[in-house]
Amino acid sequence: MPTHILRFALVGVLNTGVYYGLYLAFRLVVPYWAAHLLAIASAMVFSFFLNCLYTFRTRPTWRKFALWPLTNATNYVMTTVGVIVLVSGLGMDERVAPLVAAAAAIPVTFLLSRRLLIGRSAPAPADPTGAGDP
Repeated sequence: MPTHILRFALVGVLNTGVYYGLYLAFRLVVPYWAAHLLAIASAMVFSFFLNCLYTFRTRPTWRKFALWPLTNATNYVMTTVGVIVLVSGLGMDERVAPLVAAAAAIPVTFLLSRRLLIGRSAPAPADPTGAGDP
């Protein structure tokens, strides 16, 4: 699992760059909240393929691709609400707010992504001595 975490972090950095670059570009022609929505949707597709092929080394399938947005719903909600609260509620610069909101969503997104792309972890082996039993 530590290898997955390091790879996920690298993909996350790259994906954040893709998201942020697209956010800034879209912001030139649409309001910040629309730029965020367009950028996050585009980055989600990028993230799916990179996480399948690099992070978890699993074959991308149509089923996984179809479910990917559902497992990223938590990330989507957390970052969207975060951006709006940080900008409108707390007056944070709209160029910085998406980065802060995205950082808060990372741990949850890792667990959901791992679950979807590689399934459940193998259960820990039973203790043959029974020492851990009550």
